[in-house]
Amino acid sequence: MSVLVYTESDKGTFKKTALEVASYAKTVADQMGTTVTAITFNADDTSVLGNYGVDKVLKVNNSQLETFNASGYASAIADAAKNEGTKVIVVSSSADSKYLAPLLAIKLDAGYASNVVEAPSSTSPFTVKRTAFTNKAFNMTAINTDVKIVGVSKNAFGVKENSGSATAEDFSPAIPELGVKVESVDKVTGQVTIADAEIVVSGGRGLKGPENWGMIEELADVLGAATACSKPVSDLGWRPHSEHVGQTGKPVAANLYIAIGISGAIQHLAGINSSKVKVVINTDPEAPFFKAADYGIVGDAFEVVPKLIEKLKEFKAQQ
Repeated sequence: MSVLVYTESDKGTFKKTALEVASYAKTVADQMGTTVTAITFNADDTSVLGNYGVDKVLKVNNSQLETFNASGYASAIADAAKNEGTKVIVVSSSADSKYLAPLLAIKLDAGYASNVVEAPSSTSPFTVKRTAFTNKAFNMTAINTDVKIVGVSKNAFGVKENSGSATAEDFSPAIPELGVKVESVDKVTGQVTIADAEIVVSGGRGLKGPENWGMIEELADVLGAATACSKPVSDLGWRPHSEHVGQTGKPVAANLYIAIGISGAIQHLAGINSSKVKVVINTDPEAPFFKAADYGIVGDAFEVVPKLIEKLKEFKAQQ
């Protein structure tokens, strides 16, 4: 009857989202008077999960699942849920988890609530708070199925340490024939990714060309942030499509989102609304982004950003 949590990892190392969903699962388990079991895929040191409330780890080490495969992962998690007698499964709201959660729901005849932002307000009926209408509102959703799947929004619940230790055991689920084979994966290295970033610095057409992107990268470097861009910028080929954020790009739920030279089209705002603090730098005081911003600077980015970088460097030098 333990709460089962799927903890995502990359090249054997747990992602921040894994620690956040483990923290969430611990809270749910405490509400239900039970324990937390985590399932991992080709992860290295699983003992760290004990620091975030996990009591037991099911370690799946399978060469077929070295790269993410929604069908294969869903089958393994479903087997674990059945073996553990699990009634609540916690996943993140990452792209991978949103891929596998519907498949998992079908396998277990489970209800699935995505984009959950708080611990359940009730476990009977099991009720969670979710974002709705591209993060413009919230709704309270009751999951009435016997097995329930909860997708936790990034940075919504937070990472919470719990003193404890986790036992580990090997788990070898039956993996069906996988219809897709990954030949290779190319990833940007040495940079903070948008998915894991606490801070995101994003640029738009107001930067006038790719040759001016150096100051975006410098600001991001000073802040330890990821770089991003608006759709027109990626469409023009100034930046790779992997940096495009918005409703039709990657969603961003950063603690701090800095938009430079971005007017704030509705599709862009829909993709970054989950960010906690939004800062806008734009020459146009009527830019739609200012209505959504927590802080706004009306000014030329080519004057404002270098001064901001200078002040941040001075501040960091004093620490």
